[in-house]
Amino acid sequence: MPCSDLIHTSIHPYKEQLEQDFRIQLTIEEPKDDFWQEKLKLVMKYKVPYISFTFGCPSKEIIQQLKNNGSKIIVTVTNLSEATLAEKNGADAICLQGIDAGGHRATFQNSDEIAYLSLINLIHTIRQEISIPIIAAGGIINGRDIHLALCAGANAVQLGTAFLCTQESGANTIYKQVLQSDLFTETILTRAFTGRLARGLKNDFICKYDKLAPPIYPTVHTMTQPIRAEALNEKNPQAMSLWANTRFKEVKIGTVDEIFDYLISEWPLSP
Repeated sequence: MPCSDLIHTSIHPYKEQLEQDFRIQLTIEEPKDDFWQEKLKLVMKYKVPYISFTFGCPSKEIIQQLKNNGSKIIVTVTNLSEATLAEKNGADAICLQGIDAGGHRATFQNSDEIAYLSLINLIHTIRQEISIPIIAAGGIINGRDIHLALCAGANAVQLGTAFLCTQESGANTIYKQVLQSDLFTETILTRAFTGRLARGLKNDFICKYDKLAPPIYPTVHTMTQPIRAEALNEKNPQAMSLWANTRFKEVKIGTVDEIFDYLISEWPLSP
């Protein structure tokens, strides 16, 4: 979904501080619509069977147009009001993101949330109010987690962090190494790298700049890209955006097949 925040003067002090600290020239890019219309034309042209949206919910008209073209629509939500809107606008299913999820919060608005429910409580609450399928995501790392989510009312689950250290994962080598090390002990929600709340490993960059970063996405994201690229080049995880859920310490190494086998093997052990 197009979700560019208006550029505010609050970004300039942040830019100047980063340039001073990293001795680098940064650029403030004007907000764009992320080729929204072009993307819609592409998924229509190729009749993509499943289309998933995040950071917002398309209008009834757009969803109906895509469904008439043969696509199933999934909208990522984080609370009851978002889930209700997604169902009202015609979504075929929701991806329900819990607070423990790694990466960006999928909230429709780039604002601080008043309260957080655990994923299981969130599933319970929303299952009572909507009828479309729920794909649960966020902090699910093993077979027991899958079992609990399905018992709570989810129709399916989605795992991300659990597969970061697989051989097939596109995560860079430094990313994988720090997930398997004792260098980081916790995750945190931060706007430091992108201007939108995202959960990642709590490193030096976040500790220093979290309170300085304005809620301006994706401008902050594009502005900090050179810093993150240089950090990767220098193999410095303290200035990289290392997205991971709160259970990252339980990530396992292996192939995707091996991780699936592990998840399945745990299933009979689930209470």
